[in-house]
This record gives sequence, structure tokens and C-alpha cells, in this order.
Amino acid sequence: MSLSTWLSGARPRTLTLSAVPVVLGTAAAQHAGGANIGLAVLALLTALFLQVGVNYSNDYSDGVRGTDQFRVGPPRLTGSGAARPRMVLAVALAFFLLGAASGLVLILLTQEWWLAAVGVAAIAAAWSYTGGSRPYGYAGLGEVAVFVFFGLVATVGTEYVQTKAFSVLGLISAAAAGFFACAVLMVNNIRDIEPDRRAGKRTLAVKLGLRSARIAYGALLAAPYVLAVVIVVTHPFAILGVVSLPLTVRAFVLGTRSSKPLELITALKSTSFGALLFAIALGLGLVLT
Repeated sequence: MSLSTWLSGARPRTLTLSAVPVVLGTAAAQHAGGANIGLAVLALLTALFLQVGVNYSNDYSDGVRGTDQFRVGPPRLTGSGAARPRMVLAVALAFFLLGAASGLVLILLTQEWWLAAVGVAAIAAAWSYTGGSRPYGYAGLGEVAVFVFFGLVATVGTEYVQTKAFSVLGLISAAAAGFFACAVLMVNNIRDIEPDRRAGKRTLAVKLGLRSARIAYGALLAAPYVLAVVIVVTHPFAILGVVSLPLTVRAFVLGTRSSKPLELITALKSTSFGALLFAIALGLGLVLT
């Protein structure tokens, strides 16, 4: 199998979500006068390895359950038969191990041993999303986990390892990152509402139904900008976050109106890259304030 096929299996269009909380957490740390680029890079590697691991893990679990036989999006490695299930599982576990290793280095450098429990919880949540006997992603709880781990844990954790402290600014930024991550998952699941319903996968989008899921997606996209307004009150240069609005507006229009799979994939990409641009611009504004 070609390298490009494996790269596609890592779902690169979503990997910006690993960077968003690290950028915002590092900006919050810098604003507090304590950014450490080396620790930020380790935090980014840990988040990236774990996200790639969960993407391959989902590919494996959905494939062996037969869920992906109904999907309308890009074909998956396991479900399409492009790779043997055991190979996909092995790659997923390899990335989980890489994430654990980089996380351990982060713990050794900071001497914050309690973070090991956070790492174990993150890996357990990554596997249990679609794996195990009772995957919570099949019960409509995916957005909750994404908000917690791609938002709160990753952002506040990034800030903490650099400053040994938490801040209100970091928490607000963490919520913004979480809402963007939830929006990516929601628009992905909007595309797959019918296939997931047929497969018995009860995502939040399936439970809400198309109309309500689209409303929820729009609200998730709007929420980070509402939080940005709160930040702007005391940090005026945070207004730079609005430079991401063109991408977000494009995502909003497609995600709330279109039923075409390709356009919904475009909405997903626009949401993902819009989130990264938002984080970079908002982070720059915090540093300049």
C-alpha cells in the first residue's frame, strides 16, 4: 500500500486541531510571562501523536464493526479493505505509544507527575471513542470528550506546563478551542447522519436530526467568537482573531445549508483551518497586548 494511502488514513485535514490548543495555551503562557517553546513543542507532539492514534483507532474500530460500509465520505483503510485490520490497529497503537513517550518526556522535564493520570485518561478516551464493548462515540457523547480533551485539557495543560499556573484567560481560550473541535466533529457527523443511522451509530448529529444538528453546528462555530469578544474587553489586540471569519463564514454557509458530501467535506476543512487561523491570530493579539 502506498504512503499516500496511509497519510490519508491519518485524516490530515483535521490535524490542525492538535495545534489550536497548543497555540492558545502557549499564548496564554506568554501573556503571563512564562512561555517555553521547547515545552510547547513537546505538548504539540503529544497532542499530534494522540490525534493520529485516535484517527487510526477509529478507522480500525469502525471498520471491524462494519460501520464504514455505509459511509459516504472518503474511504477508510479498514472498511475499504485497503489495509488489514491488524495493521491499522498496530499503527494506531504505535502512535499512542509515541504520544505516551513524548508526554513522559514532558512530565520528566516539568516534574509534574500527576499529568501521567491525565495522559492515561486521554489515551483511554481516544480508544473508547469507537473501540471497546461500549464506545461512547456511538452514544452521542463524542462532542463532550472532544471539548474536554481537545479544548480544556490540551489548552490549559499547555499553559500549565509552561507557567505552573492556570488562568482565566487560558480557560476561556480552552473553551474556544473546544468549541471549534466540536464543530469539526459535528459537521463530519452531519455528512454521515444517514449512513450512521443505518449502521446503528447514534452520534449527537443522529440524535438531534439534520435540522437541529445544523443549528448546533452554527452555534459551535459562533461560540469562539463570542468568547473572543469577552477577551477583547481586557485584551484589545485579541480582535485580530476576526481575520479567520471568512473561512468560518464559508464553513457556516456550507455546513448549515448543503447536503452534498463534497461540500460538507469542504465545510469541515474550512472549520479546521479557520480554527487554526483563529488561534494564531488571537494568540498573536494576546502576546501584543
